[in-house]
Amino acid sequence: MGLLLFLLSLSSLALSYAVGGDVCITGHDSGPVFEEQPSSVVYPEGLSEGKVTLNCQARASPAATYSWRVNGTDVPVGDPRYTLVAGNLVISSPQFGHDGGSYQCLAINRCGTILSRAANLKFGYLHDFPGEGRSPQTAYEGAGAFLACQPPAHYPALSYRWFVSEFPSFMKPDGGRWFVSQVTGNLYLAKAEPNDTASYFCFTTINMDISTKSTFSKANQLTVQPDANARKSAPAITVGFPAETYALTGHTTQLECFAYGNPVPKLRWRKVDGLLPSKAGASAEGPILTLPDMTFHEEGVYECEAYNSEGRDTQQGRITVQAQPEWLQVMSDSEVEISSELHWTCVAAGKPRPSIRWLRNGQPLSTQDRVEVNGGRLKVINLALEDSGMYQCVAENKHGTIYSNAELRVQVQVPDFRSNPVRRLVPAARGGQVMMECRPRAAPKPTLFWSRGTELLTNSSRVTVTPDGMLRIHNISRADEGKYTCFAENYLGKANSTGHLSVRDATKITLAPSNADINQGENVTLQCHASHDPTMDLTFTWALNGALLDLEDPGGPYHRVEGKETVGDLLIVSGHLSQAGTYSCTAQTVVDSASASAKLVVRGPPGPPGGLVVKNVASTSVELRWSRGYDNHSPIGKYVIMGHSPLSPGWKRMRTDPSNIEGNAESIRVVGLLPWMDYEFQVIASNILGSGEPSMSSHTIRTQQAAPTVAPSGLGGGGGDRNELIITWTPMAREYQNGDGFGYILAFRKQNSPTWVVERVSNVESSRYVYSNQSLSPYCLFEVKIKAYNRKGEGPFSQIAVVHSAEEEPTVAPLRINATALTAFEMQVSWDPIQHLSTNGILQGYEIRYWRQHEREASADRVRTAGLETTARVVGLRPSTRYHVTVMAYNSAGTGPASPRTTVTTRRPPPNRPPGNVSWKTDGSWVTVRWDHVKTLDNESAVLGYKVLYKHEGQSALKVLDKGKTSVTLPLPKDNGYVVLEIRSWGEGGDGAAQETIVSRDSGTGMMVQNQAGSPWSNHAPLLLTATLSITLIGLLDL
Repeated sequence: MGLLLFLLSLSSLALSYAVGGDVCITGHDSGPVFEEQPSSVVYPEGLSEGKVTLNCQARASPAATYSWRVNGTDVPVGDPRYTLVAGNLVISSPQFGHDGGSYQCLAINRCGTILSRAANLKFGYLHDFPGEGRSPQTAYEGAGAFLACQPPAHYPALSYRWFVSEFPSFMKPDGGRWFVSQVTGNLYLAKAEPNDTASYFCFTTINMDISTKSTFSKANQLTVQPDANARKSAPAITVGFPAETYALTGHTTQLECFAYGNPVPKLRWRKVDGLLPSKAGASAEGPILTLPDMTFHEEGVYECEAYNSEGRDTQQGRITVQAQPEWLQVMSDSEVEISSELHWTCVAAGKPRPSIRWLRNGQPLSTQDRVEVNGGRLKVINLALEDSGMYQCVAENKHGTIYSNAELRVQVQVPDFRSNPVRRLVPAARGGQVMMECRPRAAPKPTLFWSRGTELLTNSSRVTVTPDGMLRIHNISRADEGKYTCFAENYLGKANSTGHLSVRDATKITLAPSNADINQGENVTLQCHASHDPTMDLTFTWALNGALLDLEDPGGPYHRVEGKETVGDLLIVSGHLSQAGTYSCTAQTVVDSASASAKLVVRGPPGPPGGLVVKNVASTSVELRWSRGYDNHSPIGKYVIMGHSPLSPGWKRMRTDPSNIEGNAESIRVVGLLPWMDYEFQVIASNILGSGEPSMSSHTIRTQQAAPTVAPSGLGGGGGDRNELIITWTPMAREYQNGDGFGYILAFRKQNSPTWVVERVSNVESSRYVYSNQSLSPYCLFEVKIKAYNRKGEGPFSQIAVVHSAEEEPTVAPLRINATALTAFEMQVSWDPIQHLSTNGILQGYEIRYWRQHEREASADRVRTAGLETTARVVGLRPSTRYHVTVMAYNSAGTGPASPRTTVTTRRPPPNRPPGNVSWKTDGSWVTVRWDHVKTLDNESAVLGYKVLYKHEGQSALKVLDKGKTSVTLPLPKDNGYVVLEIRSWGEGGDGAAQETIVSRDSGTGMMVQNQAGSPWSNHAPLLLTATLSITLIGLLDL
């Protein structure tokens, strides 16, 4: 009796709450669950008056209390520098060497304790560069060079930039000519140029959680020595990446590669053992290959290739992908009865493989007494109340640590049916069976038995009582109606619960569905009728291959045919291949159900072929093998092969041998492929009902290499510098290369020469070759041809093209130069042409140089003619000025020697005053205009006559008069419009200033008095006299 009272008191402790007690109450309390955990912090070393906050918040009932550990030791929260705010730990004025370490938070309530992940507090620093000056560096034009950064001591990693001469003139991209390594900080120049001579500074930056610090080096003086004949050079990789690089899944990995060379090398990356991930983006052609969000698919060997017109260089290295621990299986909160067993399993993935350990209430758990720990498995036998608490499974490898939490509650309870009594009314169908559950709450497990009235039920042919308390009665009859009671008992006590069994008529299928056969797209109705107990409702459900169908979706393919309650016919609309199978109709009441099934066959196009593999890969063909797919009840008639390569945006039909593939075939040879090309393939089957879905794509294969079969196109050339022959062509596209180790073979010879000069160009992207030879004659005719080669051999030569060597400047000067002044502002120059044999190329024209007598020839103005003209007019000269003139021939290479110079003096300028006192008189359709003679000054050329320009509606006419005439009679327009007259003097020096007058038919008589001393823009208003005034003076001096 004393033992029973003790156990009852334990039960009371587990189920009740006492004020001020420390017992976790079932259904009321819950153990801590972290909502926020601390994160690692980098704090600036030497920063005073600062604070670090490590966050920790947990959900719990009752609310959690908190404590902290650093490096496994309790944090002295009583120290004024440590403060707890809720669960957060605030560290004031953190000190290097005192506060650094690994911090963990403990969340505690009466249900248990959990331990947070570790957060590291580290101190960041960046020292200054040494104060000593740096040694000057010298480089040569066209060669590579580098400047070392030599960063000071620091933590964590730095980012690097360089600036030139003064801050903040940071270096900007220059076509890939320079590169700053983010590993060493060094500055590299692929090809130095004279304008690179300057002072360079390495600028380093460190980013911490609450601040950023930067510093820069002393000047690195770089001097680049000019070299007019800088040698070209093939690439040489100077900045490489390790042979083995370890990457972490979900993180970004970068590889650096940079090369010296002249011309500046270009860079490209590839994955040696597969396709380069598309996520590399533009970095695939830059010095830093960037692969974000790494996965195990990106693991492999990567190659950087540097190339220019002079050659190539490569470097390879492997990326090995590892991973932080990640949970595949974790335990969950459990309520387990006393004296039973607990089995929990944790499974974690990671690379390296994570180790697993266990914690209970924040303390390590190991194998002892009733506890067995075996890696990710935890077993506790003969559970006791003290085993209750918070458990943690911890998985860790060198990349990280993860925690999984669960709460264990060990229960002890007297049997109780209040939360789960036996059903009060249990209906059942005659001839059927019924199951009555008995599931009281109890710990430890109770003994269960059933009675009907006063009769204790035992197992018989119709009655079964299972160990877990389930009562089953088979072949029910009306005599089985009545009350049934379940009794539960353990050593804490006993309880019972009663239900009533009611027997009804059974449900039966009266019209079962029949098998059906349709073509895809047709409708079909499956019938199903049933009888049932009239006191209960009857419902019909349909299932396809055991999966319940939705008959309520109006847009779906399945619909219930409306009718009597006992009719449950199914209408299938536009049958599809996926709707073939076994349909089951179930007529159901609350007490029983009846079912019947029928098979529906849907004929349609074949299913996708399976097991597609590629065999016997050759340079232009492969063999495909597959297994037949499902014919969907209509024989397969034929197959087609679809293919895809990087050159085509989508799938296209491939050529096969034979071209028609019979329906019984399971292999075929695909022909007409390109050598050294990546392909994927699919197989599509068809029958009289159409073509089916394609098979899964084959693995990507690459056809074998073969020698090139076509020659490069676009062969031409010409131009260049002295003693050069330039040959150009169009680079071969990828589909014509047929293999790696690709390049070009050039053959050229002077016309009519028997010997060919042969040169090899090893860069696939080259489109130009320059042949230099000091004995090369200018503008010499060469025959050239080109072919491609790769690792497998050489292709055919192209047709011969004719190319000229570079032109040189003409070697002779024009003779018999004559310069004649036309006006004060113009002269005409003429000369005898040179012989074409002396032009060293194609004569493009002549260049006239002219300069004033007291100027140097270097400041001469120039005028060029196009073509073979031997005269030219030069304008824009100064009046009364003596000029020196010389002429030279030119072609695309430049100008030849100058002719002997000649001299010419321009004429005196014309008067800068327009005719004055202009008057006019209209007479019907004519107007007579008069003006005063223009008098010339001593420094002006004589007036030889006058020019009158007559303008009307966009049309004009010019009248030239001699010196003796100062009037002219002109017609007026018939449409009552007006005319504009411009009157000016002319002479040897050219045309003088103009006077503009507007006259209309109804103008009558008028006079304009011009101020003789000033220009028409003078502030003196002209005197205007007229009988019937309709005249306007615009007064432009020079149009």
